[in-house]
Amino acid sequence: MTLQPPVAPRTPIVREFHGHSFTDNYEWLRDKESAETIAYLEAENAYTEQQTADIADLTETIYTEIKSRIKETDMSVPVRAGDYWYYGRTIEGKNYGLSCRIPVSEGQDPWVAPVIPEDGEVEGEQILLDLNELAEGHEFFSLGASSVTTSGRYLAYSVDTAGDERFDLYVKDLETGELLDDHLTDVFYGATWAGEEHLFYQRVDEAWRPDTVWRHRIGTDPSEDVCVYREDDEHFFTGVGVTRCETYLIIEAASKITSETRVLELDNPEGEFRVLWPRESGVEYSVDHAVVGGESRWVVTHNATGPNFEVGECSVDTLPPLRDLHVLIPHSDEVRIEGVDTYRDFIVAAYRRGAIGRLSIMELVDGGYGQFTELKFDEELYTAGSSGNPEWDAPVIRLSYGSFTTPARLYDYRVATGERTLLKEQEVRGGYNREDYTAYRLWATAPDGEQVPISVVHRADLDLTSPRGCVLYGYGSYESSIDPGFSISRLSVMDRGMIFAVAHVRGGGEMGRGWYDNGKQLTKKNTFTDFIACADELIATGLTASDRLVAEGGSAGGMLMGAVANLAGDRFAGIQAIVPFVDPLTSMLKPELPLTVTEWDEWGDPFHDPAVYEYMASYAPYENVEAKDYPDILAVTSINDTRVLYVEPAKWIARLREVATGGEFLLKTEMSAGHGGVSGRYARWRQTAFEYAWTVHTAGGGRTE
Repeated sequence: MTLQPPVAPRTPIVREFHGHSFTDNYEWLRDKESAETIAYLEAENAYTEQQTADIADLTETIYTEIKSRIKETDMSVPVRAGDYWYYGRTIEGKNYGLSCRIPVSEGQDPWVAPVIPEDGEVEGEQILLDLNELAEGHEFFSLGASSVTTSGRYLAYSVDTAGDERFDLYVKDLETGELLDDHLTDVFYGATWAGEEHLFYQRVDEAWRPDTVWRHRIGTDPSEDVCVYREDDEHFFTGVGVTRCETYLIIEAASKITSETRVLELDNPEGEFRVLWPRESGVEYSVDHAVVGGESRWVVTHNATGPNFEVGECSVDTLPPLRDLHVLIPHSDEVRIEGVDTYRDFIVAAYRRGAIGRLSIMELVDGGYGQFTELKFDEELYTAGSSGNPEWDAPVIRLSYGSFTTPARLYDYRVATGERTLLKEQEVRGGYNREDYTAYRLWATAPDGEQVPISVVHRADLDLTSPRGCVLYGYGSYESSIDPGFSISRLSVMDRGMIFAVAHVRGGGEMGRGWYDNGKQLTKKNTFTDFIACADELIATGLTASDRLVAEGGSAGGMLMGAVANLAGDRFAGIQAIVPFVDPLTSMLKPELPLTVTEWDEWGDPFHDPAVYEYMASYAPYENVEAKDYPDILAVTSINDTRVLYVEPAKWIARLREVATGGEFLLKTEMSAGHGGVSGRYARWRQTAFEYAWTVHTAGGGRTE
């Protein structure tokens, strides 16, 4: 039997705000406990399966390619923490990894990671967690926290078996292998130890906002836990952590535009946290602790003197105003400072210039501050970062590096000498030659004259004398940057003669804080018109054509997909929207929904501000569907997503079917997953294969004109 496109029943609900009314026929789909809702989603899944039956073989082929290229039995490079080297393993045929450790061996360089054999017994290896065992019997599984005490005795870990990002936390005695009676339920991400006796963690409110920080004493009933901080302002999230030197506990409360930090000596976990600089609207700051010339100092990254941030410092005992700190890195209109990491002997600064993230290192010399020196790399488009460096007194840092054409690499960088040691490069099974691919940058001119960068990657031998199939990816929100990175799965797209491109649109952070500020709230439409300009540039250069171009974005990038479908659907053969935020006005008018109030700083507050309401109403994808031809659209969502509720793409697809005059509209809902989609690596690879197969098919694959 051939299935027809599901037709959602219309149950009109009239929304009235600020003198405007909107009739919503599909708001009833919000009730996920309703049998009617579940039946509708299952009908959509069945229809999507039918309509994509013609790509089933291609999906399986791409899945096989992905699987064949990934080294299934693999391990991470060990990271030193205390008296142990910690690492993770994956085993062929197993969905999830193992967390392991071995002791630091006497007589060996304590800063040179040991080489651990992939097969056979590993002397001294202790398996801390086998995630396959923890996931057994669950359709979904995700690890949240995984934190070991400095002594190495206790492990705190948390798990989510629904996809709703609400975790159960457990404490394991690594000396005995037994779980303690300490079992905390309904907690947020993360767990921070203070010695072996105290554990700090967070809970969320009904709107899924982490609003409280709690202290648990090991061996006591969780009902006795103490709330050490409660954030009453609904715009603010909380976070808790510890400085690398293990001197201070830190609680940070932050909205999208303002932050405030509290500190407490780690050796006094039952003491009272104190505020460093009281919150000031529009001012963000973060602190690191350094010891310079034997004196404790705060190293502070802040935007009190300019939107792109600067780095200053002061004594921990004397706190001048942020604007009066001794400057280590001044504000610059050309450089967006993203933060610093402090170590005993040096400071690492991360910043962004020319749409590329960069690193500089300053040695602490002669009892004072030295000069920052930028690390240089060979490629035009790359991503470099500092990671995996928990130890305060380490003479080396771990550098991660990759690009669109270079598989991920991990280096040890010895600060005193500048020596880089390659520890690992991501293996691509079956062979891979980076010279077979090329990556470069184009620039598109936005309607207001702004130059928008486009990253382009494809096979070096690709015939560009005629338009090729192309996927154009975009995000453009929260100051997030889409940095150059290698993808094994993407090879299956490019090896079929397609181009992969990234539109670095406003609302993202690639070009500094101003780039973000000019793509949010009442300038949000710049995000959409930038993306369209990028599509037009790719078409104008002859790299692709409108019948060969597929747009792709997820979450807030899914909202971008919905907007460009309305504004410029004729530029695209297809649009793929993953967990898409396509009904933003409805969500932003519901303060009771997860994250809504905190999101007003990003999108604006239509609940209280009529101007914001009217602006959002003019671009909200769901509300602006028109009676015209659309490109083919695939929307993918998850029923337990707490960030972008499944109801948004469900309503969107239903309205497209009702109103649009052309285009095929498909909805695929994972019935046991959250915002990140399915769990288990094989299921994720298969989902990726399906999404890429749809893209390749819709763009005409590698056909030439």
